[in-house]
Amino acid sequence: MFSRSASRTLSQARQFSSSASRQTKVTVLGAGGGIGQPLSLLLKLDPHVTRLNLYDIRGAPGVAADVSHIDSASEVTGFAADKLDEAIDGADVVIVPAGVPRKPGMTRDDLFSTNASVLRDLASAIVRVAPKANLCIITNPVNSLVPIASRVYEKAGVYDPKRIFGISTLDVVRATRFLASVTGNDPADTPVTVVGGHSGETIVPLFSQSSYGKGVTGEAYKKLVHRVQFGGDEVVQAKAGAGSATLSMAYAGAKFANTLFRGLAGEKGVITPTFIRSPLYVDQGVEYFASNVELGPNGVEKIHPVGPISAEEEELLKAALVGLKSNIEKGYKFIEA
Repeated sequence: MFSRSASRTLSQARQFSSSASRQTKVTVLGAGGGIGQPLSLLLKLDPHVTRLNLYDIRGAPGVAADVSHIDSASEVTGFAADKLDEAIDGADVVIVPAGVPRKPGMTRDDLFSTNASVLRDLASAIVRVAPKANLCIITNPVNSLVPIASRVYEKAGVYDPKRIFGISTLDVVRATRFLASVTGNDPADTPVTVVGGHSGETIVPLFSQSSYGKGVTGEAYKKLVHRVQFGGDEVVQAKAGAGSATLSMAYAGAKFANTLFRGLAGEKGVITPTFIRSPLYVDQGVEYFASNVELGPNGVEKIHPVGPISAEEEELLKAALVGLKSNIEKGYKFIEA
C-alpha cells in the first residue's frame, strides 16, 4: 500500500492548475522515448487534456495502452509509425520530444544533423494536417530547431509566430531548484526568470531579479550560473552513456504545457519564459529569444522585456546573443540548403 505521504504526493501531482476549463486535444510526437514516456504520463494527469494522442516510430501503442489505464478523464490513443497524420489530426497542441538524446561528451549541437531532419519532417506533417495547432519543441538543439520549424511554416504559408514555442522551462526549473539549495529555501519561494536560449552560455538566469538570488555573489554566484547553464551535463555524466535529462525534462515539458493550456483556456496573467520569435534583440541580429511572455487564447499575447539586470548578467547576455545568432543561422542554413 501507499504510505500516507506517497499518496499525498500522487494527489499533488495530479492537481495541475485548472482554474479555467477547456477541452484540449494534445499530440505527443516521440512518445516512446526517454522524455516522451514520462511526459505522456504527466499529460494524462493534466485536467485540461481531454484527448491524448501518442505517436512514435516504435512503441507508442504500448505506451498509450499503459498510460490509458490511469484514472483520469482524458482518452489516450497510440499510433504506429505509418499513422503520423492521424495522430496529428485535430490537435490543439503538438509537443515534440522526438529525436536522439545526448551521450557523454556530446553537446546539444552534436545532435543537430539528426534532430534537425526529424523536426523538419514532423513540422512538414503538422503544417499539412493541423497548421493552427500550437507547436511546442523539446527536441534539441532548441535554439536552432525553432527557426527550422518557423521556416517550414513560412514556406507553407501558415506561419504564426505566436504559436511556435521552444520549451526552455527546464532551465527555469534548474535555476529555481539550485538557488533554493544554495540559499536554504523552499523552491516555491525562489522563482527565477531565465532568458536567452536553451544551451550552455545562451542560458542567462536572472538571479538579480530574485530577492534571494541577489544575495548570492562572488564565486558562489559563478558556480550557480555555471550549474544552471551546464546542468544537463551532470545528468549525462551520471547516467554514464545510458541517457540524458529525461525525467526532469518531461516534468518541465508538462509544466510548460499546463501553462499553455491555461492561457489557451482564457486564464489571465499566465506568464512564463519560452523561446520564441521575438523583437527584443532583432536589432542585434537575433530573431529568437527566450523571455517572459504572457500566454492567451492566441498563444503568445505579450512579450515582456528582460527588465533591469546586474552588470554580471549584462555580460552573460552579451555572450548569449553571440551564441544565439550563430545557432539561429545554423538552423536557417539547414532548412534553406
